[in-house]
Amino acid sequence: MADEKAEQPPASREDRPKPDVPVINVRDLMADSREAVLIHEGERYRLRITAKDKLILTK
Repeated sequence: MADEKAEQPPASREDRPKPDVPVINVRDLMADSREAVLIHEGERYRLRITAKDKLILTK
């Protein structure tokens, strides 16, 4: 007799629920700009959107 419950492929990392992890749309964070300065523990980091719509974070 075949198993009635079909096996599901494992969920990808993106599909798994992540409790208490905020989701922030980068466009909301940057407003109308293509870069933003983030401050973490007193250090400044620059988050940029490239011409190919990739993100780059630099110190």
